[in-house]
Amino acid sequence: MSWWKEPLVGFDLETTGTDPASSRIVTAALVDTFGGRPERVLNWLLDPGVPVPADATAIHGITDEQARRDGRPAVLAVEEIAHALCERLAAGRPVVAFNAPFDLSLLDAELARYGRPSLAARLGGEVRPVIDALVVDRAVDRYRRGSRTLQNVCEVYGVELTDAHEAGSDALAAVRVAVALGERYPAEVGGLTPDQLHTRQIGWHRTWAADLQSWLRREKDPTAEIDPTWPLR
Repeated sequence: MSWWKEPLVGFDLETTGTDPASSRIVTAALVDTFGGRPERVLNWLLDPGVPVPADATAIHGITDEQARRDGRPAVLAVEEIAHALCERLAAGRPVVAFNAPFDLSLLDAELARYGRPSLAARLGGEVRPVIDALVVDRAVDRYRRGSRTLQNVCEVYGVELTDAHEAGSDALAAVRVAVALGERYPAEVGGLTPDQLHTRQIGWHRTWAADLQSWLRREKDPTAEIDPTWPLR
């Protein structure tokens, strides 16, 4: 059967900032799904160990006071998140994200911060299969105009996003966008195995990064650099 009709795991983080190397996790969610239907949701609220900036609170709604009062110690929660994620990958269940290099790289940075094994070390090899709804959408509908935030992409594919920037809601929406992509583009996406699609996304992201970097250097900043690595930086 097609992968998009099978079990998938949505993954999303809400954080203190936008740099995966230095930002901290505030909330996290893993959503086990079957054919885009949620079956189990795991949620975490963390005390990130640093203040939650007001501009981050404005996005995801978690205040510094709330995180410190109700959040689990980051060192414990980060281990739990990584264990749950790798348990599913090791079982061959594809993990779906929207802009995977941000979420996966940030989780890896948190593991390193607390002296814990990386995702790759836990898996004994590559972190795969990953399905990145943003990377796939950019590849199959390359010339579509407009923003490609999760909210906008959900509108394109008729996916309801009930609570944007709530980790569980975003994780489920990413899965449903991936399912819609698999159904709409059988030759390029839906007919591949998860492992084939993972490999193809490496090339798709590399091409997108090179094109964007070339445009930025030509039009805005001659020193611009776009990281071509996927799914982790």
